[in-house]
Amino acid sequence: MAIQRPVTMFMLSGVIILIGWLSFTRLPVDLMPDISFPSITVRVTYAGVGPLEIEELVTRPLEQAMSAVAGLERLESTSSEGSSRVTLNFAWGTDLNEAADDVRNRLDRVRGRLPEESDAPVLFKFDANTFPIMGVGVEGDFDSIRLREIGEHDLSPRLERVPGVASVTVEGGLRRQIHVELSKEKITALNLPVDRITNLLRSENQNIPLGEIDEGDRTYLVRSQGQFENLQQIRDLVVMTRSGVPVYLRDIAEVNDAAEDFRSFTRINGKPGVRLRITKQSGQNTVQIADAVRVEVAKINREVPGITLTVLDDSSIFIKRSITAVQEHALLGGVLVMLIIFVFLRDIRATFIVFTSIPISVIGTFALLYFNGYTLNTMTFGGLALGVGMIVDASIVVIENTFRHMEHGKDRMQASIEGSEEVWSAILASTLTHIAVFIPLLFLTGVSSILFKQLSVVVMFSLTMSLFVAVTIVPVLCSRMLKLPAPAAQRRGVVGRLYTWSERFFAGMDNGYSRLIRQSLVHRPTVLGIGAAAVVAAVLILPTIGFELMPQADEGEVGVTAELPVGTRIERAQDVATRLESMIPELVPEAEMVLTQAGSGGFMGGGANRTNVTV
Repeated sequence: MAIQRPVTMFMLSGVIILIGWLSFTRLPVDLMPDISFPSITVRVTYAGVGPLEIEELVTRPLEQAMSAVAGLERLESTSSEGSSRVTLNFAWGTDLNEAADDVRNRLDRVRGRLPEESDAPVLFKFDANTFPIMGVGVEGDFDSIRLREIGEHDLSPRLERVPGVASVTVEGGLRRQIHVELSKEKITALNLPVDRITNLLRSENQNIPLGEIDEGDRTYLVRSQGQFENLQQIRDLVVMTRSGVPVYLRDIAEVNDAAEDFRSFTRINGKPGVRLRITKQSGQNTVQIADAVRVEVAKINREVPGITLTVLDDSSIFIKRSITAVQEHALLGGVLVMLIIFVFLRDIRATFIVFTSIPISVIGTFALLYFNGYTLNTMTFGGLALGVGMIVDASIVVIENTFRHMEHGKDRMQASIEGSEEVWSAILASTLTHIAVFIPLLFLTGVSSILFKQLSVVVMFSLTMSLFVAVTIVPVLCSRMLKLPAPAAQRRGVVGRLYTWSERFFAGMDNGYSRLIRQSLVHRPTVLGIGAAAVVAAVLILPTIGFELMPQADEGEVGVTAELPVGTRIERAQDVATRLESMIPELVPEAEMVLTQAGSGGFMGGGANRTNVTV
């Protein structure tokens, strides 16, 4: 039927290629499939409190509240200086959205048992998309306070407007704070408690809505603008009245424009700086977002004077390298397949007919990836590279059988019809056999299910597409293009002599294989013994092979951690960072960037006794 409607078959193939190509241009690119572990972390910050108090006041109440969450398999907690972290690991397949709602409800109930001075609990769901894809360093001729303000108020909004960027987190520098330093002698003489001053400052520093006023045809919203705008307003705050005389805050305290306590630092190439961590939106193309951020960084460097932005780390670089390597190997595999087919078929027309199954099957598979929400990653590209060799099998069988019928004197049309009809059931069984090998991968659980499900789906769909091509497009092309080689007497030139020589060579291979088969049948015990010995040797070698989830990869980045005794001041950690920075140029002359961090300002927090150096 396909041979009698060639235009329909060609149009159908064109539609498949068009849809596949459009899907390919819209597919996001990532290093690996989106892996979401069933894990939720609850973090509470309580500055200035030791680990023992953190455990008693914060961690234990959280553990008691979280221990009864549905689907919980394991609960882990860590209490460190100023921070408590509780990690909940759930059974694989648990709906994290429902689990997160349950955790939030329990956090609301336990909030009253936590110290008032502690920060509100923060919940983190494990999501690969929540990890930063880029780090941008900010350097300039400003102090640490002003540098952080520029990062938060000027640079972050601009980078967050880049399409695909979810959020920008600012690390390093110091936050601006207004310090009110009370005089102990004066407040004691006035019998003025500290909490009264604290509550007064809190209540006075806010805008209060006062309602509405109707005037004519218009309604006005009225509010009291009470937020402090400068230090003088704070100094002029009346804290009490004694004998009809007001007592101002300036009379009992010093009000200074200062910075927060020095508890963390970020240094870029030996200088204090600010780091911007960029997180992408879920399902977006990492490579495109990184390229767009680089364009915006270059634009900021041109437009904002006194500020220099530098890309510190970029995960898209490694993704590009990995995907490009897989693409190159898949393309090389396709070229080798074409060359081998040409060597054995010895006909450019037959090679072209067989080779058509590769682009149609591969490009058509891109549509499956797009509509299933997959990404172009090493697993999906690996599946395509794995399936390239198997894609052409069915087409080779069809073209060889058609060629045999033509050698028996039939015309191309009749040979194509009978040749494809004879073998379609055989190639269907062969394709289903290949597909059956990958079906068990669909029933894996855990992380391996995410990794290998996409690979198996890609291979199975590409094989299905190759079967479609073998029973439709290949017979049509055979009926129009396939030709028998010229008889030996009519062959002329170098091409004719090469064809005759290759014919004798393959005939010799057939004869050699026939002799090998006869010898194997004569010496059956020996052949079976060799096979059994090979199986035993493989079983013995298997335990000596290492096992790991993912192979080690070189991303061109080295991390060094210097751990000091618990309780070490942050100034000491900064001295250690300075010493390490001075050693790196001599020990690692090829280093392009050196980033040092310590304290609680890093991603997911940290300790003052741990200095992290990234080269």
